[in-house]
Amino acid sequence: MIKLFTDIDLDGLGSGIIAKLAFGENADVEYCSYRILNQRVEGFIENLHHNRDEVYITDLAVNESVEKKLDKRFRDGKHVRMLDHHVTALHFNEHKWALVKPEYDSGKKTCATSLFYDFIIEHKMMERSKGLEEFVDLVRQYDTWEWQENNNVTAKRLNDLFYILGREKFEEEMLHRLASNQDSFSLSDMENRLLDIEETKIERYIHSKNRQLVQTFIDDLCVGLVHAEQYLSELGNALNQMNPHLDMIALLNVGSKKMGFRTIHDEIDVSAYAKKYGGGGHPKASGCGLTDEAFKKYVINVFDIPPLKPEPDRNELNIKGAGYGTSYQNGNGEISFIYPQQDGKYVITHIGKKLSQVFPSFEEAELFLKRKHASRLRYDQDCLKELASSKNMPIEDIKKMYPEIVNTILNEV
Repeated sequence: MIKLFTDIDLDGLGSGIIAKLAFGENADVEYCSYRILNQRVEGFIENLHHNRDEVYITDLAVNESVEKKLDKRFRDGKHVRMLDHHVTALHFNEHKWALVKPEYDSGKKTCATSLFYDFIIEHKMMERSKGLEEFVDLVRQYDTWEWQENNNVTAKRLNDLFYILGREKFEEEMLHRLASNQDSFSLSDMENRLLDIEETKIERYIHSKNRQLVQTFIDDLCVGLVHAEQYLSELGNALNQMNPHLDMIALLNVGSKKMGFRTIHDEIDVSAYAKKYGGGGHPKASGCGLTDEAFKKYVINVFDIPPLKPEPDRNELNIKGAGYGTSYQNGNGEISFIYPQQDGKYVITHIGKKLSQVFPSFEEAELFLKRKHASRLRYDQDCLKELASSKNMPIEDIKKMYPEIVNTILNEV
């Protein structure tokens, strides 16, 4: 028997599909989260009935205790093979039975599915298939987020379909499609129509969660926290793009006791961060269990922090980089302005007081303000109402004189 332990995501399922196509009924695939992997692997290899079985592990890394038991199994002449692409698992390369390879020699990023397919083909366990290779590369592009650089929407849609259909139905459909058509791989018209509807749902979900986003500093990182149970990859990436001043986004699921971390910044390695809580993953996408320590930091300590307000995208007066000043406000009601000096550099007033820092650009001033005070761009209407009240003037008159009024106020600070 061929026993495969693999992850529960699309990349893990891709490995499972390859195993079933290559070995047929001899393949026994067990989809595991990292929380149960060690228990499942240990239980299997310690059962004497499985001494002659071939054991594969893809897209997951066991703990040190199970690692030693796998090494002993290998030294005793029994089969063990691990294939992974996460940088947090690179230390496994010291074993003859493991290959952890984050990138190909060409610089292209790998995934567990592509590494497992390469291994199967190299050892002549199945014939090459153009359709399967197209499927494998779609999985690889999605898992590494290369699809976004290439604008390969089909890779993203493949993952969306996986979550819509569920693992069993998706696996059944892909096995049938890949076995019956080896010349090419594509999604059906019906699947694409279904995915069009799903995209609308994802967009609504992202915008609703952006309104729930809480900002705080944890472990010296400026983190955006949100509780979420679905569309985690899309949500994490979108929230990062919508809030680039944050170092990373933390996606919390108290029900499943899991956390995910996403970042768009090259200088932030969330895989190393997740490792502190017993997890791992990619430099820009990782996960771990919601430990007692993490629960205190990410749930209890931030419970009373109000969520960030969404920023306007249709302002006509209070716009970013305006020469007369741009107004911001945080969850505590504290108002700030960013405005240029005569030398072209930018300064900030916060609650009516001018800060001592000087910034070379508007963007750097805004970054400081958002990280330091969790401030957001104010809506035109809010600015107009406040000025109309303080100046005892009609809103229409304030609107006509808005740049002059704001400029006068700031010159008096």
